[in-house]
Amino acid sequence: MISAVVTAETAESFRVVEGRADAGIVLLCDHACNALPAELGTLGLQEHELRRHIAYDIGAEAITERLAKRLGAPAVLSRFSRLLIDINRGADDPTLIMRLSDGAVVPGNQCLSPEQRDARIARYWRPYHDAAGRVIAACRDAGPPPVIFSVHSMTHAWKGVQRPWQVSILWNEDSRLAGALLEAFRTNRHLTVGDNEPYHGGLEGDTLWQHARPYGLASVVIEYRQDLVADRRGQDHWADVTADILERIIPTARQPYQKSALPNGASYGEARSEDANRTGSGRVSSVSRTSARADRRTEHRPDEPGRVLPQLPEQLDAGSGG
Repeated sequence: MISAVVTAETAESFRVVEGRADAGIVLLCDHACNALPAELGTLGLQEHELRRHIAYDIGAEAITERLAKRLGAPAVLSRFSRLLIDINRGADDPTLIMRLSDGAVVPGNQCLSPEQRDARIARYWRPYHDAAGRVIAACRDAGPPPVIFSVHSMTHAWKGVQRPWQVSILWNEDSRLAGALLEAFRTNRHLTVGDNEPYHGGLEGDTLWQHARPYGLASVVIEYRQDLVADRRGQDHWADVTADILERIIPTARQPYQKSALPNGASYGEARSEDANRTGSGRVSSVSRTSARADRRTEHRPDEPGRVLPQLPEQLDAGSGG
């Protein structure tokens, strides 16, 4: 029997990487690159600002491409900067188009009319989401429902404080995929793995809210720390580690959702509260959407020239330190 294939496609605002529709997983990369349309120049920013995290998720594109190749899975990637419009926001979100990001005023976003805002949604935001919807629908039609795996990267520090997590898994109430990923990553004693840290995965209107939740699909956002995936060596390392795990857990994660999939059969809030009490981590058992949105939207990476990052064991020191 010949497997159905999601064919490659390239458009102005997105591209689709070819993969098997029955691979069991769809990869998404909302903040893949820092490109801007020629007519908008740099949105009034200095060129160096477009190389920072405010413009895209450093390393995420290369990781997504390698995962797609390893898993034979389709992927949908954006082809424009998040400064133009943020794919991972609802269309009615006030931070859909940022006017200030990590201390950088974005002149080209300051005085947009409603018509200009709607034009960006129509030209960039909506075509990406339409493409993601088509790919996911094709994969749903091909066999058991796929899992949705959204690739992002996070800054190495926040307000001058080093983040301890090399990788973090963000999720909402369905732990089928998240629980298996957390368990697998944590078998490596050298890793500190975030569980809805440094922010929460349940954000109304974001990409997974739109494309996974309505269909009951298991899904996560994975965040790789940017200093570890800033070069090809780090990107390949983390993609391969992740692919090895996904190959093992996808079949189980695709099973129908049941409440017992939550840790110890508890409800989401109970499980998070129990975990916080047990570990003393201070994790919040339930996060309001308002505060969760604020965490994700106001994150900045401080400029710290000459900073010295702690060294990981050799087998995990997979980044340039940049």
